[in-house]
Amino acid sequence: MVNDDLDRDLGAQPIADILEKRKLKPTDLVAASTEQLTHKMVSRACKGRKLSRRVQLKVVNALNAATGQDYKLKDLFNY
Repeated sequence: MVNDDLDRDLGAQPIADILEKRKLKPTDLVAASTEQLTHKMVSRACKGRKLSRRVQLKVVNALNAATGQDYKLKDLFNY
């Protein structure tokens, strides 16, 4: 049970720093997303909970839409 928690909880991710520097909130990403992105997905991404590749891509796409930048998965997640 303890090992499962350690495998899924990977610590704060670079996306949290990017959102803070750009003064964005999870609500901004949800609003910018054209996919079914939820506040919970964004929150889990920032906290370092392991996300599926599909959810990671939704977060990247929403951040790119919100900022006009071209972030990649490796820019937002370190796992």
